[in-house]
Amino acid sequence: MSSLATMARRTARTIESGTPAHRDRAIDGLRALALLAVPTGHWLLGGFTLSSDGALHNASPLGTFAGLAPVSWVLQMLGIFFLVGGYASVLSYRRRKGSTRAWLGGRLARLGRPVLGVTAVWAALLPVLHFGFDVPVDTLRTASTLVIQPLWFVGVYTVVTALTPLCVRAARRLGVWAAAPLLGSVAVVDFLRYGPYADAVPSWLSLLNILPGWLFAYQLGVSWGEGRVTRRHAWGLLIGGAALFAALLLAFGYPASMVGVPGEARTNSHPPSLLVLALAAGQSGAAILLRDRLGRLLKRPALWAPVVVVNLSAMTILCWHQTAMLTAAVPASYLGEVPGLVGAPDSVGWILARLAWMPVFAGLLLLIGRYARGFESPWAGAGPGRRTFAGLLAAGFAVFALGLA
Repeated sequence: MSSLATMARRTARTIESGTPAHRDRAIDGLRALALLAVPTGHWLLGGFTLSSDGALHNASPLGTFAGLAPVSWVLQMLGIFFLVGGYASVLSYRRRKGSTRAWLGGRLARLGRPVLGVTAVWAALLPVLHFGFDVPVDTLRTASTLVIQPLWFVGVYTVVTALTPLCVRAARRLGVWAAAPLLGSVAVVDFLRYGPYADAVPSWLSLLNILPGWLFAYQLGVSWGEGRVTRRHAWGLLIGGAALFAALLLAFGYPASMVGVPGEARTNSHPPSLLVLALAAGQSGAAILLRDRLGRLLKRPALWAPVVVVNLSAMTILCWHQTAMLTAAVPASYLGEVPGLVGAPDSVGWILARLAWMPVFAGLLLLIGRYARGFESPWAGAGPGRRTFAGLLAAGFAVFALGLA
């Protein structure tokens, strides 16, 4: 144990000595916090039931324990992620040495490689698992849905990143108020789909919320990076976001959960509702107010080292955390019901057992990440043929996961 502690201290000192003095530790800390909230939320609130043919199906404890909804408020930190993403993009955009097109190409490639990697690997795994290990097709479809589920975020983030030059111009002209039209747009769409004219509104109208809903916090981050968000503005975001959040819950009947609940007709996150933006506004205000305090806290090497490690593995965590959970659940399904892993998530015992499984999922993610992190680096050894083949595999996996095959 003492040797492990010594190794950890040595690693922390090495990371500390290699950190540039100008590094904004608070921004990296906020990003790491938002990143870790994604697997934590999916692992805590995602369960599996076992059908008579031995296949796994998705389930959630929120269907039984509605009182757990506030947990989703804490773990839904995509607002923070987009806020920090906007802030970091401004700094990177300002430092670019080439054209805007080259800058965008580099950033989008860093997002695309890990997504292509995980989907191509899973496309190759599906026939092996089915024909080699007799894994039921329904289990494979459940697994595919879970793997592809977090990847929508990468697609949206790619689009908002491409809009960075426009966001910068808006921030320079309007400051923090550049995000206000996005909030108004989502409010209008929500009024149409949930208000008195809801029966006459086509269901596809809700898709209009996807871009402004997630661009809202990103635009706030861009304005922050441009120095156009003051502490007074941050207090306004915190108080105003909290007040709007409470009003939407108590007076307008928005679902309390920030994630989808089986059997519920309405969902807040897919596509984002006004409640998501209210939460993002409050979180953004709090993050901006706490920035200096967090920066001072992360001057401690023992706290800073894990932040660096998480940030360096950002896309690996996002792309592979569901695979880590499935690595435990799929083999366990052959044993029947396993507390906290396979079986209806409808008891306090299940919740306690799931908490005990969390370190196992984390360990599996670390093991998978040792090999999967290679997808984040440039594919120098992959020629056009291999890249095309990987793209075809990824496309086939997406078709299967989305239920189109």
